[in-house]
Amino acid sequence: MTAPESEPAIKPPTPPTTMRDDEALALLRDGTLEVAGRLVEATNMTLYCSVTLGDRKAACVYKPVRGERPLWDFPDGTLAAREVAAFEVSQATGWRIVPPTVYREGPFGPGMVQLWIDTEREIDLMRLVKSRNPVVRRMTVFDAVVNNADRKGGHLLPLPTGHVYGVDHGVCFSVEDKLRTVLWQWRGKPLAREAVAVLLKLESDLESGSLGRRLRELLTLAEVEATWRRVRRLLDTGVHPYPSEGWPAVPWPPV
Repeated sequence: MTAPESEPAIKPPTPPTTMRDDEALALLRDGTLEVAGRLVEATNMTLYCSVTLGDRKAACVYKPVRGERPLWDFPDGTLAAREVAAFEVSQATGWRIVPPTVYREGPFGPGMVQLWIDTEREIDLMRLVKSRNPVVRRMTVFDAVVNNADRKGGHLLPLPTGHVYGVDHGVCFSVEDKLRTVLWQWRGKPLAREAVAVLLKLESDLESGSLGRRLRELLTLAEVEATWRRVRRLLDTGVHPYPSEGWPAVPWPPV
């Protein structure tokens, strides 16, 4: 993630490889937030914080709803909930694409709080973006499901373990097709067997499972139904989607 505006007073350790997701979620949900800096390159207010609960401490990102800039194509005040919805879909896939994320009260009101991820600095990010990495390929399927309108290269967070997280999912889940990404290298290619199995599970979970119920708490009914239709379309076509003719295919800036 982008460095804070100034050297933060608190730099707690980030434990994504040692803390279970349920432990991270409890810490993010119930811990005490302390703001240490602001990420100045972010479009919306994005605050670098520490979160502490008992003897557990971690770094996190806090995006308060009041800091969201109005968008012409997304309802005001909904971006934080969309970030949490993206995490819920990520968890349902089993791919752990989105870091642990919750919606909660903070120093500047309600918003999204997400575990901070320290990346592998030696990895060439643009080479990763252009690669055929199977972990990145999973992300293209995920983005097609959530209708990600802003998958920039800088939103990929590679770890030394080889895992790759994705962040910044505030402009997802539109009812209209808005897929915009730097990851088009698999367009038109058959979906991997693993992806088909995950999509079948998502279809069922969206239709009558806990994922559908949870998303209806975070999104509109029309947006949840559109998510189900995108999953169904991927299964019907059996291939990675092509860029839309009526929408820019790549976000700007791409990084």
